[in-house]
Amino acid sequence: MALRPQFSLINSEFNDFLFASVGEEKTGLQLTVLSALTRLDLDPWAEAGRLSELPKEAASRILGATIALLPQGQWKASDLPAIAARLVTSLPKRSAPALQSLRSEYIWSGNSKSGITLWLGCVALAAVAIFSLWHLEVNPSREPVPATLSSTSQ
Repeated sequence: MALRPQFSLINSEFNDFLFASVGEEKTGLQLTVLSALTRLDLDPWAEAGRLSELPKEAASRILGATIALLPQGQWKASDLPAIAARLVTSLPKRSAPALQSLRSEYIWSGNSKSGITLWLGCVALAAVAIFSLWHLEVNPSREPVPATLSSTSQ
């Protein structure tokens, strides 16, 4: 399955943020934001998108708290606010019209259409069930008269 354009690594507006270094791990390797978010079982692109919609201060606090969930690398816990503030500066700032267009693009994407179809199917099924119950109350079935009884007596 191909990634949607906004999540493509080639064209991603989040590349600067996702490939920025959080710091050096105890092993001596650089830890990127992409790796850090993935290790925490977060979708890096979704998290980057969410953070970019927030004011820089709020995004920095949230990112700092997120990084704090990782095993400590060559950085100190007291360094986290500065690390998060540095990383947040590489997030693109989104404007309200851009956000609205992204939301409307998602609403009409293939994934959302299947959800709408499922919802409409449930509504139709509920309508049939309600009509059936109403029809049974309006036209209650009567028990048949046994065929062995006759109206004449001997």
